[in-house]
Amino acid sequence: MKNLIALLLINLTISLFAGENPKLVNDILTIEYNNQLHSKIICNLPNTENLMKNFSPSEQLILSNQTIIDFNLVDLKEIKDDNSIGLILTGKYSNEKIQIRKEIKTEIQKAFPDFLITKATYTNTGLDTISVLGWINNCYNILPAKNITPAFWSFQGASYDDRRDWVQPIVQGFSQENYMGMNSSDYGGGTPISDIWRPDLGVAVGHLETTPKLVSIPVNYTPSEDGAKINITYKYLEQKKIAPGESIETFQTFISLHKKDYFHTLTSFSKMMENKGLTFSKFTPATYQSEWCAWGYERNFTISEVIGTLPKVAELGYEWATLDDGWQTAEGDWYLNPKRFPAGDIDMKNFVNSIHQQKLKAMLWWAPLAVDPGTDLIKNHPEYLLLNKDGSKQDITWWDSYYLCPAYEPVIEYHKNLVKKIMNEWGYEGFKIDGQHLNAAPPCYNPAHNHAYPEESVEKLPEFYKSIIEIALTINPDAVIQICPCGTSYSFYNLHYMNQTVASDPTSSWQIRLKGKTIKALMGSNAPYFGDHVELSDSGSDFASTIGVGGIVGTKFTYPTDQLDHKKHLLTSEKEIIWKKWLDIYKENYLSKAEYKGELYDIGYDKPETHSIQKDDTLYYAFFADEWNGKIELKGLDNKEYKIIDYVNGKVISIIDGNNPKVDFNFTDYLLIKVIPNN
Repeated sequence: MKNLIALLLINLTISLFAGENPKLVNDILTIEYNNQLHSKIICNLPNTENLMKNFSPSEQLILSNQTIIDFNLVDLKEIKDDNSIGLILTGKYSNEKIQIRKEIKTEIQKAFPDFLITKATYTNTGLDTISVLGWINNCYNILPAKNITPAFWSFQGASYDDRRDWVQPIVQGFSQENYMGMNSSDYGGGTPISDIWRPDLGVAVGHLETTPKLVSIPVNYTPSEDGAKINITYKYLEQKKIAPGESIETFQTFISLHKKDYFHTLTSFSKMMENKGLTFSKFTPATYQSEWCAWGYERNFTISEVIGTLPKVAELGYEWATLDDGWQTAEGDWYLNPKRFPAGDIDMKNFVNSIHQQKLKAMLWWAPLAVDPGTDLIKNHPEYLLLNKDGSKQDITWWDSYYLCPAYEPVIEYHKNLVKKIMNEWGYEGFKIDGQHLNAAPPCYNPAHNHAYPEESVEKLPEFYKSIIEIALTINPDAVIQICPCGTSYSFYNLHYMNQTVASDPTSSWQIRLKGKTIKALMGSNAPYFGDHVELSDSGSDFASTIGVGGIVGTKFTYPTDQLDHKKHLLTSEKEIIWKKWLDIYKENYLSKAEYKGELYDIGYDKPETHSIQKDDTLYYAFFADEWNGKIELKGLDNKEYKIIDYVNGKVISIIDGNNPKVDFNFTDYLLIKVIPNN
């Protein structure tokens, strides 16, 4: 798909008058328009079934009393430059009261030939003001796979308080709105893409704006429709009045085609956004190091418990030690808890020194942008609060807190000063920034902030994180900024201002793996991805899922073995052997730094579930299934002989020819292998 031949535009100048539908064509796809400006996508790749039955009103204007879907085609232009080629189509709608001109610009960039980029402009050409509620772009019904269950797999990038899977099967009756704003009091944001795929072909819809937008990207599959319906919808917070002669524009949106699962879509999307200026932070060796976290002791920890565990942490070989929630008096004030640090700053400095004495790096838990009721911060600076339209405060339910506005400059300065204190005075080298509210912010109506529009708080949240990581890296270029948005689907826009992601309270090992694949697609194949505490995985000990997708291992074990208060995550002598073995495997291979080969296998349809990583001339494969006994194709090999090694147990399985890489395997739960040239 990367080898694009010359784009073809056939009979564009005469098709409008010769009865032919205008088309934009390359060797991957075709978009064809009819005389009502409805469109249809056709896949030109081999071995694919039809995507759509009929033309669809793909771009629609939502007024207060109707949705306009039909515009009579009146003009057509070709656009072409060194980097892209496309069409500009003009249509008109009119009745007794309303006249609207619609202009659709559809283009394909040569660097991304499988993406159709769309932007629509609507102009009021009538005599009366019209009220616009919103618009719809890229609305299509996608035909299901034949005689295959599920009919589709999907990636859907929105966040919900039930912390649902980002990758889901789609069967009839499925419906998910995928609103990128707040879907609960403190759950919102995400990656603005919905991608559904069949075994032969996938289709994705999303937008290409460089800041978060309050769009929905719904996926619905009902018996009454011809397949699964996808689109991108935007509704204004307030009805938008369009006077005669005025126009509105949609966001720049897209529909794209791909083979296998969603990995290619997210990778290409990220590269397109990089071309628009959204670049990621650099990854240093520290961002790949393993972590022990004191959260095994939860909020009721004692300093002596944590310090007493550090020698075992160092002995096993972990490199970071994290002090979690409970060190502070309250969210917002961030004073040291006198029960744990009676001497204040001196005690905290001594505690950090205890971490450093074990040759460990120190990380501190923190939940910025939250403020508890009754704190000094609220009393002294009530103007910091993010306010809803009715003047109420928006709850952060998990912390029993309220939102601070990320787009208000004094709030930003307050948090920057906290970073300086924690790093310069206390000596921490990293942050575990935690909380589902971190992923998105609601619109802010606080009059003290003088926002140009309420969505400034939504759109400028990434800039808040940018200010945090910039000051941290200025203090310590090796600082690690980990943001854990507690089960939410990461906001793509926030990802650019952290240098370590996390599985973020996974509810299963499946979530650890699918989140790893997603992060590697969006941030790069070697992006540092922390698999979170292994105790959150299936059986509480599934290191294989983290290592198999190129993740960083971590734990929250408690120790020593004679303690009674924290038995749940106690590091017994039996567990210590297992924990040590897997940490050694991680550090021997460091697959988190290698190239995750996400386009080789389909996470939905390929069985068993397979992930592949390349490190120099060695390919690593991770297979997952309850039970497996049969052949598996080892994709990505060259024309040479290879040795297959079970690197968990240190044994050679077989020798294979790269020309015939199908091998019989028998395993339960998982199998991790590496395939090296047999020189």
